[in-house]
Amino acid sequence: MRIATVLTFLLLLAIGCYTNRGAVKTDVVHPRSTDVAVSVSFPATLDAASFSKSDFDQHIKDLKKRLPGAEFSIVVQPPFVVVGDEPADVVRAHAEETIKWAVEKLKQDFFTKDPEDILDIWLFKDADSYQKHTLSIFNDRPSTPYGYYSRGHKALIMNISTGGGTLVHELVHPFVEANFPECPPWLNEGLGSLYEACGEQDGHIHGFVNWRLPGLQQAIKAGSVPSFKTLTSLDSAAFYADGRGVNYAQARYLCYYLQERELLIKFYKQFHTNQADDPSGYKTLTSVLGNPNMEVFKKQWEKYVTDLREEFRLRSGE
Repeated sequence: MRIATVLTFLLLLAIGCYTNRGAVKTDVVHPRSTDVAVSVSFPATLDAASFSKSDFDQHIKDLKKRLPGAEFSIVVQPPFVVVGDEPADVVRAHAEETIKWAVEKLKQDFFTKDPEDILDIWLFKDADSYQKHTLSIFNDRPSTPYGYYSRGHKALIMNISTGGGTLVHELVHPFVEANFPECPPWLNEGLGSLYEACGEQDGHIHGFVNWRLPGLQQAIKAGSVPSFKTLTSLDSAAFYADGRGVNYAQARYLCYYLQERELLIKFYKQFHTNQADDPSGYKTLTSVLGNPNMEVFKKQWEKYVTDLREEFRLRSGE
């Protein structure tokens, strides 16, 4: 059995997330006039890709002008281009075993459209490489040691030595952006964080209990978890202002609860359809749950979460 590269194993993981929230922007980087000779790999076929071979060729030509050196290799894994400074076969394994798998499973259940542009996924081999190259390539100073999605740079920028969990989390965001641009932050981050620790179950991507659980259980015990109406109504500024991480954890374990009740995909699709009339998703959530008294449901959900225990599981069928 091949160990799932998407299993989150860090107990103190901090996610630097959507729309470049994980970096401090400085100046614009100007590309060099010449490119670097590096290994470039394509999949066997691009038949189902949103972009043509010529699109990828031009993108790679431009990308090479930004590479710091020949230690980097490039793997086309539609709809992304993966760039890394580990050995070429290791970069290719990340592309095929984590990125390809996650994209296929996310599109199977949630998303029909690829991102509008070819996005780069930068996989830096360790913390030193990550810190050095986010500055030299992007003029960013990351506020997270794990990785982040930057809409401005059209890139996912990762310290891959911390594992694949953050990578799968960040993969969710450009697909939400392409398919559900009005998605509220609670669901965007709820889905992303659900798949920080994930595998395959019955042929579908499946989130598992992870490191966010103890903090949420403590917040439940302290009575500091907001109502679901409040959570779903938060705008981006309010959602991300929570330094405790409770908003992330509550959103994750609401999605986890829906998943375990086989309601998550149904909820996502109904909310996507009804979003104009239900911007927060609260009415759709209530409907999918069977129209319970939501104060009573919150108490039931809190007991459910309190009874959960952390677990580590692998992708099945490997």
